[in-house]
Amino acid sequence: MDASQLQQVEALCETLYTGVPTKMGDATITRQEAQQRLLSLQSSPEFIPQCQYILDTSQSHYARLVASNSLIELVTVHWNNYTVPQRVDIRNYVLHYLGVQGPTLPDFLTLSLVKLVCRITKLGWFDDPAHREMVDEVTKFLSATIGHCILGLKILNLLVDELNIPSSGRTLTQHRKTSVSFRDVALLKVFQLGLTTLKQLQSGAIANADNRQQAELGLQSLSLVVRCLNFDFIGTNSDESTEDVGTIQAPTAWRGLIADSATMDLLLEFYAKTEPPQSSKAMEALILISSVRRSLFPTDKERAAFLSKLIDGIRKLLLNRTGLNHQDNYHEFCRLLGRLKANYQLNELVKTEGYLEWLELAANFTQQSLENWQYSTNSIHYLLALWARLVAAMPYVRAEAGTRSHADHLKTQVLSVVQTYITSMLQSVPTVLQNGLDDPLEDDGSLKEQLDRLPVICRFEYSAVATMILDKFDPLLTQYRNAVTTLGTNATSAAPENVQQNVAIIEGQLTWLVYIVGAVVGGHSWSTAQTEGNETIDASLSRRVLQLAQGMDYRLTSSQGQGRADRKLEEALLFYFQNFRRVYMFMWDQVSGNGSSNATENIVSMMTSKLDHAAGGPSTKQQIYLRMFDHLGMGDHSEVSNLIITKMGNNLKYWPEDDELIGKTLELLHDMAQGYSSSKMLLTLDTVRYLTSHHTEEHFSFLLTSNPKHRTTFHATLTRLLLSPSGEEKLAMTLEQFLEPVITKMTQLNAMSPADLRQEQCRMPLIGVLRDLRGITSSLHNRKTYGQLFDILHPHHLPLLSKIADVWADQNDVAISLLRFLHEFCSNKANRVNFDQSSPNGILLFRCTSDVVCAYGRRLLAMPPLSPNDPELYKKRYKGLSLALNILISSLGGNYVCFGVFDLYQDRALDNALDVALRLALSVPGDDIQSYVKLSKAYFSFLEILFRNHRNAVFSLETTVFMQIMTAIHDGLQASDATISAFCANSIDHLATFYFSNAQKDRPEVRSLNKHLQAQPNLFSSLMSTLFNLLLYGPPQNHWAVMRPMLSLMLASEPSYTAYKTHLLSTQSPENQAKLSEAFEALTADVTRSLDNTNRDRFTQKLTAFRMAVRGFLTL
Repeated sequence: MDASQLQQVEALCETLYTGVPTKMGDATITRQEAQQRLLSLQSSPEFIPQCQYILDTSQSHYARLVASNSLIELVTVHWNNYTVPQRVDIRNYVLHYLGVQGPTLPDFLTLSLVKLVCRITKLGWFDDPAHREMVDEVTKFLSATIGHCILGLKILNLLVDELNIPSSGRTLTQHRKTSVSFRDVALLKVFQLGLTTLKQLQSGAIANADNRQQAELGLQSLSLVVRCLNFDFIGTNSDESTEDVGTIQAPTAWRGLIADSATMDLLLEFYAKTEPPQSSKAMEALILISSVRRSLFPTDKERAAFLSKLIDGIRKLLLNRTGLNHQDNYHEFCRLLGRLKANYQLNELVKTEGYLEWLELAANFTQQSLENWQYSTNSIHYLLALWARLVAAMPYVRAEAGTRSHADHLKTQVLSVVQTYITSMLQSVPTVLQNGLDDPLEDDGSLKEQLDRLPVICRFEYSAVATMILDKFDPLLTQYRNAVTTLGTNATSAAPENVQQNVAIIEGQLTWLVYIVGAVVGGHSWSTAQTEGNETIDASLSRRVLQLAQGMDYRLTSSQGQGRADRKLEEALLFYFQNFRRVYMFMWDQVSGNGSSNATENIVSMMTSKLDHAAGGPSTKQQIYLRMFDHLGMGDHSEVSNLIITKMGNNLKYWPEDDELIGKTLELLHDMAQGYSSSKMLLTLDTVRYLTSHHTEEHFSFLLTSNPKHRTTFHATLTRLLLSPSGEEKLAMTLEQFLEPVITKMTQLNAMSPADLRQEQCRMPLIGVLRDLRGITSSLHNRKTYGQLFDILHPHHLPLLSKIADVWADQNDVAISLLRFLHEFCSNKANRVNFDQSSPNGILLFRCTSDVVCAYGRRLLAMPPLSPNDPELYKKRYKGLSLALNILISSLGGNYVCFGVFDLYQDRALDNALDVALRLALSVPGDDIQSYVKLSKAYFSFLEILFRNHRNAVFSLETTVFMQIMTAIHDGLQASDATISAFCANSIDHLATFYFSNAQKDRPEVRSLNKHLQAQPNLFSSLMSTLFNLLLYGPPQNHWAVMRPMLSLMLASEPSYTAYKTHLLSTQSPENQAKLSEAFEALTADVTRSLDNTNRDRFTQKLTAFRMAVRGFLTL
């Protein structure tokens, strides 16, 4: 590279990172073109000298960044191309470069160069002792200038990350081997360096450092300590996307540092004397140190001393409120409190000196946090987790001296925390309304975290907590009734401003109480021994919520939907209903005595009852269940359930435009219909009978106005209930009667001419009918029910589907609804599409499918092509195309049609469907296939089933078209998605297996395939080369897929295998050639010319061994 070429590279880099086009000759280079040109630097190891020249000569930081990133890619991909001395030389070159220029470089360039050094160190860890001495090399940086010290700490931080995090191209086994060696050889020293730098900062031993440099040194040192403690010591680290800290499995050699009280003192002192982010990072380090494994301490005495030191440090922080006015510090401190009980037994905490004081201080801190909820919303759940864990551990505390006073103290503090939580959340409502703050009720994630922890805390002293709740609930319920009475049948929005404000506050506070009651009632556990008696408290709380729901429902129905409450209150009721259903609606059939509809179910019910209570009479669970409803005082379980279902039904009726509320209501109804006992109970309710007999837009306008998906869910749920055991009998309705409104509408639509059917007023009825049918079909899970639906639709109503496809193909909403229904209808899940041997229904079903796909496909192909830049390209074209392919995939692979019949009787249905589907598939450009995942999966799945069962349709194509398909399969084989590459690999396997088994036979398919192979003699060799390259160099997730077709391809074309073997040997050094030849010999040893499963499995095992052996020395 000379000066003029360097100037061009610098101009391209400037364009790449600034976006400003540059002129080169007569051409204007855009950012995308600049990127393509610069990527050539990563294409071959020959460009390493050019990259070094750029680093040494260029003054452009962007050019040096490109050179550094290119070196990272070259080293990673072409690692085996370098000798061991070359690898060490490259590392030393970059280290020297950093030593000379590092402190003056911008951060983004420094980061890239440091990453390069760390990547070389990781890949070459076992090659040369120099790599394992990397920490010693970096130590020299720490003893040089302040700038070099900061740089050295950055190198160590990234080195720990690089050795801890798996990188692409290396197996997990290789990664763990390197990681474990680094842990044993260097990690402790790195940890010590981080702590030593912190000590020097604290003691003022680092001279000549200004405030900014001291802050940077502190942050980098603390980050290093945190990274070392977060290291995956034994390969079991939890998901990095969560904040939860597991047990830190620090090695025994670390005991001296971690157990030393000076380490904890250092972190606590650093936290106290610094500001975020240094202080919050110090707190994070304390969290990790507090989470070290129990066995690190040789004796309980040493662990107790460590815990005592930790408790004392936290106690002092709580007393002085040190640093807790900063949000980051506060959040990390809450994490520390929440983590404390997770790693230590309550039995140990109780024995710690100053524990009771700590407990009181923690309770006061929690209460203050709850009172200032607007600043701590994302941290409250950590504090609640602490109290939940303390309470949950109470039964396991040994009865020793002092534990009784501890228990009393804990009860006192828990009650004060719960009292503050309830009061603060209720007070948050007027604060939010008056000051326009973010409403914590709308923060779903934080709300769920809090509600998940409340049950354990509240049920600890359940009676006292229930009294607190009722003391708040009863006055609010009275106020709400009075306010609603004043409003009458008018909407709240029509009332004066002060009345609206008052109602909004009451409804918001009731929302919190309903959520709390729902969480607490949902925390009832049938497996614990302490449940007896709690059901009466559940009943007392539930009575208030159900009375509230009853009152809201009365106002809603009497005002014809005008008197609607706040949506958040409605959602809170659904949350309560969901928890109530889970706890108290699973035993209806056992208690009622009429839940079983046949002898088998009666036997199951009797055996369950006997297992619960062998002596006869109601079991303990049944007694609790009955006692709960008795104390509830609102009727038996059926009446209460009817109240709940009626409320849900009125939600569907009077909230048609609220998609979210409708969706949650339908989700709850669906869950109830899926439960064994709750579904039986639903069949006895008047409201459910009403729903099944009035499931039309006239009665439920949400079917027209809300998300069309809700129609599908609604009808799927009702159909599930109707077709459950004795469902038709209890609902006094057959499937045919249930379908009557849908069939009536289909009859009306089918009677129209195509021109009339295309009128705009037919759009919504068509979408509605198709969505309803899809929901109904999705709930058909056996041969009998599917046959009933087929008999209802055939022969009079199925022709309407192809008519719709022909008339409405250009309208996406109608076409997608049609295709989704048909996809569900022809899907043979649970072997439901299983007609009698003498029945033609399977053939008739495929004819209908073929008609629809052909009608839609031909219209789609006739439409003018869309611009590749159209942002709605997928929605307008590829979504329907993907569904059409999926429909054929389900039909062709459903095993309910003998496809040979079509050719035998000269029926064109199959040929037409395959022809249109192939034309649709071939109309998609290769770039678009790779761009849209759903389209790609449908495309390659369709090709796979063609190569498996309908090869003649592919082989009979023109050679250019056949090669277009094979090119797409070749590209798909290299896709990052394992599913897509598996489809492509299977297609190749079907092709090669067919050719190997039939090459010597005179058949039309063989003649067609031979014609293609004569025109493209390199087809098999190209596939062979790609498969072997993927096996040797590709990502691990594709290995299983690519190994499947390799044996069949080798047997179908042995010259292709020999040619690849010869080519690969020619690219290696003489030393490697001998190793590679030996590996190839081992690969084919004991492998016969057969494709039986035993031989395939043996060869697959050999391929795995071949890959592991060859990757260790192979060069690209």
